[in-house]
Amino acid sequence: MTALLERPAPVKPAGPSSRARRLARRVAGPWTYAALIAILAGSAFPVYWSFVVSSQTPDAIDSVPPVLVPGGHLFENIARVFDTTDFALAMMNSIIVAGTVTVSVVLFSTLAGFAFAKLKFRGRNVLLLLIIATQAIPTELGIIPLYMMMAEFGWAGEIHAVIVPGLVTAFGVFFMRQYFERAIPNELLEAGRMDGCHSLRLFWHVALPAARPAAAVLGLFTFMQAWNDFFWPLVVLVPENPTVQTALSTLASGYTTDYTLVLTAATIGTVPVLVVFLLFGRQIVGGIMSGAVKG
Repeated sequence: MTALLERPAPVKPAGPSSRARRLARRVAGPWTYAALIAILAGSAFPVYWSFVVSSQTPDAIDSVPPVLVPGGHLFENIARVFDTTDFALAMMNSIIVAGTVTVSVVLFSTLAGFAFAKLKFRGRNVLLLLIIATQAIPTELGIIPLYMMMAEFGWAGEIHAVIVPGLVTAFGVFFMRQYFERAIPNELLEAGRMDGCHSLRLFWHVALPAARPAAAVLGLFTFMQAWNDFFWPLVVLVPENPTVQTALSTLASGYTTDYTLVLTAATIGTVPVLVVFLLFGRQIVGGIMSGAVKG
């Protein structure tokens, strides 16, 4: 009787084999760290080089060997940038455009992604397919009709014409839909509905807190895309009302290009992107890792 009541000892899962451990040590060896350091240095060097040139005199760009140490002319060159072009207005316009587009894309993409992932309605798959299909249309194909539409609204030359076409993106909707599909179990939503929660309350109290990592990643990608957008602002805006990218184009479009001036403006234009990453870096890394690690 005692033998019948005795339970067998739980079987411990087999640990990694010695071959797997040796392979892991080999992959994480010194060559891996050397390669990562080389990639990091190669990625950071253009930013550092822009800072070095922006702190030198204009003739430093042609010096042999090249100058690799920052100089003492940074603030002088910054003053020249703001004297040569209305770079303060360009920075303000880019901050307004990128900030508004980012908030709008994250909000609408989260709402639409939740609806496509967790709500049942007729034509859901067809609508999602149509949204994804819009990504196959080249941006250049819609420039002329889009400009005609902005001119009809009286927005040509205004930043409204840059903001409105980017308020929601197909990529954002699909990205958030895929995240909600696997991040939130249907049983949790059913339990909320049994407690009397309607769909909007479920989104606000259940889905939105769970979507913060993915929303942070989408927000960073959207902010960078809106901040670096050049073609559409160049078409629809006038030189007197520029963004950062069109202002950089103006600085580089003279008969002779002052690369110190251009790289100084580029260095100033990089600061907001770095600030956004520093403020939301933890959520961004968490969102990327949650997408990379399954289970």
